[in-house]
Amino acid sequence: MSPRCLLCRMPLQYILGEWDFQGLSLKMAPPVFIPRPETEELVEWVLKEVTQSSCPMGAQGGPLILEVGCGSGAISLSLLTQLPQSRVIAVDKGEAAICLTQENAQRLRLLDRIQIVPLDVTLEGSWSHLLPWGPMDLVVSNPPYIFHQDMEQLAPEIRSYEDPVALDGGEEGMDIITHILALAPWLLKDSGSIFLEVDPRHPELVGSWLQSRPDLSLDLVAVRKDFCGRPRFLHIRRSGPQCGCLMEA
Repeated sequence: MSPRCLLCRMPLQYILGEWDFQGLSLKMAPPVFIPRPETEELVEWVLKEVTQSSCPMGAQGGPLILEVGCGSGAISLSLLTQLPQSRVIAVDKGEAAICLTQENAQRLRLLDRIQIVPLDVTLEGSWSHLLPWGPMDLVVSNPPYIFHQDMEQLAPEIRSYEDPVALDGGEEGMDIITHILALAPWLLKDSGSIFLEVDPRHPELVGSWLQSRPDLSLDLVAVRKDFCGRPRFLHIRRSGPQCGCLMEA
């Protein structure tokens, strides 16, 4: 380990060049966002909800999952590994993230079950590129959710090395979240679900935003706390025919 790297406060994950996530050894490289322990909790919640579901999903018997902002591929590849019949569409607008997810999927021999697509969800009409894969069972995302005014408070190693685009969520941290919510009904199946990692201030903000957009037919059905007791994860469901899928514990 280079003393020079330590002195310049490069994150350990970048120095080592890899990091463990959900038991997977993933390559890490700047400026791609480094997955945090909280995101492992998000994956665990999704896995719990999917395995408890009583409804068949997807043409191949497993869920078709869309991940928005795949970064290193940590969420997508963990779900593929632990849900053997699942398939994933992983999107990100960053070229470095797309390349890193591709490399990690190849390392784990999962390229046959994942489509990795360069995509900016804020561009009008961008989601039409995803329609050929069919309606999704799940949308999962750890989007940029830091309030813009909080960016300066981040640790120097984060501000110096990690892509700010993967962190800065705009004035209220909601910029990408609202894009995901606004477009998800076009891609989700009836009763399909969205799982998000958010700022602890977001459950109330997202709930109010959804109430103001009844046309989306999306309901905030559960809020889950992280290991520090902060409301960190949201489960949002598209209204539609009910079949006992993904019921809350």
